[in-house]
Amino acid sequence: MNAYIFPGQGSQFPGMGKDLYENASLAKEMFEKANDILGFRISDIMFDGTEEDLRQTKVTQPAIFLHSVILSAMMGDDFNPDTVAGHSLGEFSALVANKTLRFEDALKLVSQRALAMQKACEIEPSTMAAVLGMDEGTIVDICQNIHKDGDIVVPANFNTPGQIVISGSLKGIDRASELLLEMGAKRVVKLSVGGAFHSPLMEPARQELEKAITETEFATPICPIYQNFTAEATTDPDQIRHNLIMQLTSPVKWTQTLQHMVADGVTDFVEIGPGKVLSGMVKKVDRKLTTLSIQTI
Repeated sequence: MNAYIFPGQGSQFPGMGKDLYENASLAKEMFEKANDILGFRISDIMFDGTEEDLRQTKVTQPAIFLHSVILSAMMGDDFNPDTVAGHSLGEFSALVANKTLRFEDALKLVSQRALAMQKACEIEPSTMAAVLGMDEGTIVDICQNIHKDGDIVVPANFNTPGQIVISGSLKGIDRASELLLEMGAKRVVKLSVGGAFHSPLMEPARQELEKAITETEFATPICPIYQNFTAEATTDPDQIRHNLIMQLTSPVKWTQTLQHMVADGVTDFVEIGPGKVLSGMVKKVDRKLTTLSIQTI
């Protein structure tokens, strides 16, 4: 069995998607449709913008989504997933790939998600940090104890065994970092992000996005999706919608997702979109798994 997986925020790079636009009429048509929907020429920023330009909230998430979705559309009959999954933002790409969401509807949701997250980030200064070389249980316990004391900090991304990202208020992250290092973490690295994604601090964004998701049509997909909120496979449109609403304030259970996929018989992983981050994560879960990264035409 194969799984097609889609990357999230942080995979963007200058020039992304340009070869697709220049070499395929379908890609050009989809990019131009996206420019119209978003109300600005995101294609120009993707192709010719700087790294700083691509870090703008209104640009980053739609750019990664577009690269992934247009690339998968261009594969035509070669695009034949047994199942799909996406890391955080990548879940929206996966839902277009398995025909749950229409391209246009998903792009609007991704744009609304980016802007809602930015607004939530401006309410309270917050950040994220990667914890390396520490067991999951200890990280969860430390976060829970700090959280009980009134400072917000939670596990946000279970990326691989030995790499978990925590998310919270500036004070919460500082306290957790200090305690985690004392308890034996190899390293704790603050990430250059503008807020505490996948934490309770995203609740205003979750509420805003919930309304938009509720009003969007979700079709029965062509194959199951393993979602971040549960790490389980589903084809039920109502369940998919609920899990997507819960995603913003809940951890990305990526390690658990990969483990469940392997237990269900997946042996081959195809990463579609910018970067090779997810392929690396797959190998850290099980080196015997086959990975393929498709970034260009």
